[in-house]
Amino acid sequence: MPPKSAKKLLKNSLESLAKNNFEKFRSELLDRRDGVKMNQVEGKSFLEVADVMISVYTERGALKVAEEILREICCGQEACDLAEEAKKAGLQSPDAASSDEMHFVDKHMDELIQRVANISPILDKLLKANVIQSEAYDVISTERTSQAKMRALYRGPLRASRKVQDIFLNILKDQEPFLIEDLMKK
Repeated sequence: MPPKSAKKLLKNSLESLAKNNFEKFRSELLDRRDGVKMNQVEGKSFLEVADVMISVYTERGALKVAEEILREICCGQEACDLAEEAKKAGLQSPDAASSDEMHFVDKHMDELIQRVANISPILDKLLKANVIQSEAYDVISTERTSQAKMRALYRGPLRASRKVQDIFLNILKDQEPFLIEDLMKK
C-alpha cells in the first residue's frame, strides 16, 4: 500500500472532527491572519478546507498548522494522531526537524527581531511576492515598533513554510545586506 499523502492525512483528520470542533478549527484558522481568507473556508466542507490549507501553507506546512490548531481547540488526541500518521507516512512532523535543519531566519530570530530597523520595504516586498495578504500587511504595519512588527511576522507568515522563510531571507539579503552578512559569519 502506498504511503498516505499529506493532503489525505489532513482530509482524514478534519473529517474525523465533530461538527462543533470543525467549526472551532475553521475559526482558529481564520484567527491566524496569515493567508486564509473568510470566503475560502466559511461554510466549506472538510475537503475544501484541506485544499485551501494545502494551497496556502504547502502540504507539510498545512500538517504543522493543523496540528497546532487542533491543540489550540483542545483536540489533543486528534493532534497526536495526525502527527503519528505523518511520521508513519514518512512526512516530517513539526517536532521531527533537527536543530541542524533549522532555517537561517529561525536560527537568528532574536537578532533579526532586534536589529532589522526598516520593516516597511520588507513588508512591501512580502506583499508583492504574495507571502502576505493586504490584511496581514495592514495588521503588521500598525505595530508601533520595528521589533513588534518583526515579532508579528514571526508569529504569522514566517510559520507557514520553509519556502516563505527562503523568500523572506532573500528580501533581507537585499534590504539588510550587512546585517545578513554579519549573521552568516556566526
